[in-house]
Amino acid sequence: MFQVALTGLLTGLALIVAVGAQNAFLLRQGIRGEQVLPIVLTCLLSDVVAITLGVAGLGVVLERWPAVLPVAQVLGGLYLIAFGVHAAMRAWKPGKLDAGEGAALTPGRAVLLTLALTWLNPHFYLDAVLMLGTVANSFGTDRWWFLAGTLTASLLWFFGLGFGARLLRGLFARPAAWRVLDSGIAVIMGALGIGLLAH
Repeated sequence: MFQVALTGLLTGLALIVAVGAQNAFLLRQGIRGEQVLPIVLTCLLSDVVAITLGVAGLGVVLERWPAVLPVAQVLGGLYLIAFGVHAAMRAWKPGKLDAGEGAALTPGRAVLLTLALTWLNPHFYLDAVLMLGTVANSFGTDRWWFLAGTLTASLLWFFGLGFGARLLRGLFARPAAWRVLDSGIAVIMGALGIGLLAH
């Protein structure tokens, strides 16, 4: 059982420790120290729901109705491009990039943005529902130990990234550093969005 849980932990980390829209957003907000807990909890609860559904068998449903994924790809691609354009605009005006300036996100808006970046991304379904669901079910009755391992990975990663990002706050006291970060986020979001639309 421990070995299955460890496999789930390592598999979960391999999937979520990647530069993507959700992680880039969490990193930026973690550095700003703005609405970190609501974002972290939203990321974590999204993983709990999606991975649990995958382990419980929703992966089979999505495999039978593959038309759901292309629709999610188009919506997700457009949203990521729009998010990237917004990040590019922030980078273009560095005066608004300081953590103490600009319009702060409300908890509700932070949660909605996180939900959009998570659930409009078809890779989220492929990874959390289909892939992890398939791997988990290969362990038979021990699949729930695999689930426990993957959810532990999500817990460690999101809390670590969200609240560990504050260690970089000194570096990002200068607007130029925010310009670089937002430029990188714009490129990542744009590339992901174009990639989703292209496929």
